Amino acid sequence: MASNTAFNIGPARTSMLDVEFAQFSDNGRVRDHNEDTLGHALPATPEQVRTQGWLFALADGVGGHELGEVASRTAVESLLAGFREATGEEAHAALLPRLVRDANERVYETGLAAGPRSGASMATTLVACAVRFDRAVVAHVGDSRCYLIRLGHATLLTRDHTVAGEQERLGLISAREAAKSETRHVLSRSLGSDLFVNVETSENQVFTGDVLLLCSDGLHGSVSAQEMAAAAGHGADLNAAARKLAALANERDGSDNISVQLIRVRGVERVGMYRGRPYRLR
Repeated sequence: MASNTAFNIGPARTSMLDVEFAQFSDNGRVRDHNEDTLGHALPATPEQVRTQGWLFALADGVGGHELGEVASRTAVESLLAGFREATGEEAHAALLPRLVRDANERVYETGLAAGPRSGASMATTLVACAVRFDRAVVAHVGDSRCYLIRLGHATLLTRDHTVAGEQERLGLISAREAAKSETRHVLSRSLGSDLFVNVETSENQVFTGDVLLLCSDGLHGSVSAQEMAAAAGHGADLNAAARKLAALANERDGSDNISVQLIRVRGVERVGMYRGRPYRLR
C-alpha cells in the first residue's frame, strides 16, 4: 500500500500521449491503520503508450480486523495484473469493466477463504482510470471518485454508489439532503459483497493541461471540488498538491483514511476510430 508517497514520470514526449502523476495516502487523525490502496501500471516503451496506455486505481476497503485493507489490496492487484496481461487489442471501455468484475470475483473469493471471521463485511470501493491516445476511461464501484480538472474547474466523472446517492437519483431527496444524509457513506454497491457487481463506466476526451483526480471519501467528504481544482490546476506541482489536499482534509475532519491520485495530461495523440481501431488525426 502506498502511504505518504509520490511518483512522477520522466520528460515530456511529443506526438503521443504523455502524462505525469503523483499519489498520496494518509491514515488520517483517528485511524491507526490505512485500508486504502493505490496502484498504477505504466507503459515501459513508446509502443506500449499506444497499445496499452496508463492505468491508475484507488480502492477504499470496508471491514474491520484489517479485512478492508486485504479487500482493497486484492482488488487493485487483480486489476493491475489483468491490465498488464491485456494485449492492447481490446478497447479500454470494454477492458476496464471486465477487469473490475474479475477483481470483484477475486475479492469475493478471498473473503470466503478468510472464513466466518470476515462474512459479508469484507468489501471495497474501486475507481480506475485508463488513459490512452486522447481518451480517459473511468470505471468505478462504490463512492471513491474521479474528477476532471480543466481550466480551473473540477467536473465529477463518477456517481457515488451509496444509499443517499441512489435516493437522490430517484428524486426521493435533494442533492443538499443527500450531502447531509446519515446514509451518504452507506454503500449500495461494492466489490466483494456479492459474486456479481454492476460496474459504471464512462469515456472522456482529454486535452493537454487536464488533470484527473482520483480520491477516497476521506478527501471528497471534506474538500470541495473547487478547492481540488485550485490546488491541482493551473500547472501546480502535483506532489505538493496531493499533500496539500490531504492536509486540508485532516484539518477539517481526519476521521477516515485520505487518498488521492493526480494525473496531468502533458500531451495527447488525437485519434479517430474506424471499425473499432484507432487512426491518427492530422
